[in-house]
Amino acid sequence: MKRSGVADLPLHGGRVPPWLAQRMEQLGTAITESIVYHYGTSEFLSRLSDPFWFQALGCVMGMDWHSSGITTSVLGALKRGVNSRSHELGLRFCGGRGKQSRKTPLELMQTAEANNLNGNELVRTSRLAAKIDNNAIADGFQIYLHGFVVSASGEWAIVQQGLNESSGLARRYHWHSANVADFTREPHTAIVGANEGVILNLVDRRAESAQHAIIEIASEKPERTVEEIRSLTMPRHHDVRARDVDLKRLGVSYEKQLRDFASVLLLENLGPRTLQTLALVAEVVHGTPSRFSDPARFSFALGGKDGHPFPVPLKTYDESLSVLRRSLDAAKLGCSDKVEGFKRLDALVRRLEKSAAGPEAKFEQVLEHERAISRSLGGRTVMDDRRERDSIRPKQLGLFEPV
Repeated sequence: MKRSGVADLPLHGGRVPPWLAQRMEQLGTAITESIVYHYGTSEFLSRLSDPFWFQALGCVMGMDWHSSGITTSVLGALKRGVNSRSHELGLRFCGGRGKQSRKTPLELMQTAEANNLNGNELVRTSRLAAKIDNNAIADGFQIYLHGFVVSASGEWAIVQQGLNESSGLARRYHWHSANVADFTREPHTAIVGANEGVILNLVDRRAESAQHAIIEIASEKPERTVEEIRSLTMPRHHDVRARDVDLKRLGVSYEKQLRDFASVLLLENLGPRTLQTLALVAEVVHGTPSRFSDPARFSFALGGKDGHPFPVPLKTYDESLSVLRRSLDAAKLGCSDKVEGFKRLDALVRRLEKSAAGPEAKFEQVLEHERAISRSLGGRTVMDDRRERDSIRPKQLGLFEPV
């Protein structure tokens, strides 16, 4: 088994409005279907276990790029959408946040029965992963969200999130199955995140003597270690800033060459804004791990619900989702040109990056352009919902009559 990484995220309140939640469910399911179509369920689980890819997925679905809310919202959207087609896609999402996490054992047993798997072993794995991250690794985070994704063949991925009340951060833990030899001896390839010094890790291979000592009720402390391999620690600032984005890659999305050729690749007559979004969606489906080192860049696909870096463009969201959905439906009927077009679009962007000349994208100009066209694209944020509620409330209370 490999432990693919840990992400530290600022705690972030609020909710996902219905107009975005419904679209996230549809887009997340379509992206999952695309990955399964091209690469299989094992590759999807592998990507889910990558904290950088997971963050990019949340961004491209319209969530705020750096907040802890991405975890709950993305897993919830995928659970609703993918589970409704689990027999077709070969994947089942179990668990969730709070009360939903406590339903994980029952949901795993039901999934196991439907796929002739060992339900008791899946439940044991779920509980062990939670115990290890919550208790055996003393990093100050208490698990409050547990998502367990299992394929029809029994392969699984786990995404958990813990809360550290003193630091005001949430930490996300990612797991992916592969021939687990022993949960108590090096089940992780790394324990990473913000380096806060030495931590207590009772499942490190060098802690074997400590394990025996605990069993024998001895007083000797176990050995301690932390080895940083990959770290995704999100900044405190909510807005997207130039230093959060690879400006060269961002600039490619706006290059004329991309707009000229993308329509041919996708066999669709689409506007430049939708093509820009679909290029980033294609990257989430087909990109290699190195492509997700700057997850903030993916928030330029469909913005964020709080308006960072710009309001969610509902017209672009719906058109992009429609193109992806049509391509997947056509592939089921044996016409794969459109769905293969996304792979060619991703390859085109990479070629453009290598041959790109001139200065990098000017971040402020890109941001100003997106905000200028926001209204024409149906841009919306949660603040619009609040303003609508505030404007309705006085009428409902009978405080004034409309003129």
